[in-house]
Amino acid sequence: MKTLIIVTLAALSFSLYGQEAKDFFNDGMAKIESTDYKGAISDFDKVIQLDPNDAEAYTNRAFAKAMLEDYPGAMADYNRGIELDPNDADAYANRAVAKTRLRDYKGAIDDYTKAIQLDPKNARAYADRGNDKHELSDRTGAIADYDKAIELDPNNAATYVNRGVAKNESGDNKGAMADYNKGIELDPKDIDAYTNRALTKAILKDYRGAIADHDAAIELDPKNANSYYHRGLSKIALDEKDGGCLDLSKSGELGLIKAYDSIKKYCK
Repeated sequence: MKTLIIVTLAALSFSLYGQEAKDFFNDGMAKIESTDYKGAISDFDKVIQLDPNDAEAYTNRAFAKAMLEDYPGAMADYNRGIELDPNDADAYANRAVAKTRLRDYKGAIDDYTKAIQLDPKNARAYADRGNDKHELSDRTGAIADYDKAIELDPNNAATYVNRGVAKNESGDNKGAMADYNKGIELDPKDIDAYTNRALTKAILKDYRGAIADHDAAIELDPKNANSYYHRGLSKIALDEKDGGCLDLSKSGELGLIKAYDSIKKYCK
């Protein structure tokens, strides 16, 4: 009888122990949702103290650390979480983000590749792997990843814009234009899409179109020095020197130092 009592008490103790860890875990997840990342880390610390083999506690604590820009701390937690659960696709993808922040682009690509092996329909992993390939000047590989990401998620404006940049750099300006058009259709407030489309129009000598896109970018961000600068150059290309020089001057006032070199060149 005494043995039965001891076993029952042990089982009860284990049940309370498990419930306590679960409560801290749920509290940590709720704090992540409310962007209280320091509080979330504290909760996951307690989960790990109670259960040092809880892989999700490590990976979620890692996410909270990454949101606070503690990327080395995040990396350590992702490593431990993946060691405990090597089939967690999200853990690889999120560790890749931390590696990207640390400029370990090759390591990030490896992690995205593993995430894709585990979850072949992960559009985000393809898109982000494309970004890292672009950082390494692998434009062909980046475009292939953007293609796949768009196939899986055809409504992500940023992926079209990023593919457009890669196409620009590969000399496919018309293909880039089509991507910027789609990006703006999906997100009419994407400043980068307007700016990049404007630059592409200028390359194609459509200066009026370029000016219209810079107008849109400036309307969305009145302190966009880059758009003032390039709008100024497009105006000058159309022999609208006064308006162009005013834009170059505004760009310089907003902090774009190279604008003053262009003023010396075009606005004498």
